[in-house]
Amino acid sequence: MASIKSQLQVRSWKKDGFLISTDPSLFPIQSLIDVFDSKEFYWSKAMPAEAMREMLDNSLCFGLYEQSQPDAASELKFVGLARCITDFVTFAYLTDVWVDPTYQGKGLGSWLVGCVQEVLETMPYLRRSMLYTRDWERSVPFYQRLMGMKLVETRMGEGLAIMESKGKGHPSYGSEGTSYN
Repeated sequence: MASIKSQLQVRSWKKDGFLISTDPSLFPIQSLIDVFDSKEFYWSKAMPAEAMREMLDNSLCFGLYEQSQPDAASELKFVGLARCITDFVTFAYLTDVWVDPTYQGKGLGSWLVGCVQEVLETMPYLRRSMLYTRDWERSVPFYQRLMGMKLVETRMGEGLAIMESKGKGHPSYGSEGTSYN
């Protein structure tokens, strides 16, 4: 029997000259290191290339790329990322959501997070997905709207909001809970 992780397979979406893919091998490691070292990526720091590759291989990652030519993998420009730390069965922690500032305001972040949510909704035993954010003004309503996230806890002194969404595997999901049959 195939694992749930392998059943998710590599997924991709295309729209208006852009590609989103869950294929971790498409990430250009040096570009990713540059992003992690940028001031816009304030919540984390880059690691050595080997560690970055392992991080990608052990997560559910969504790369956002601009395509100069349709169906030409070698012509991909890395412009965004969303990463889920997950066991691929019961839990997912959304982190490292980033879109290149020069590409913001085009709906790409909404599309990226929508693709994350689409994959999470295919996980039949997912109990909950969570995220932390410090960008109250934009992020809280954004994740409420796109992922059905709710505030669980706020730490005003730290400027931190903890959000969660219950999945199909959570006992209180829907009106009557969920059966695993």
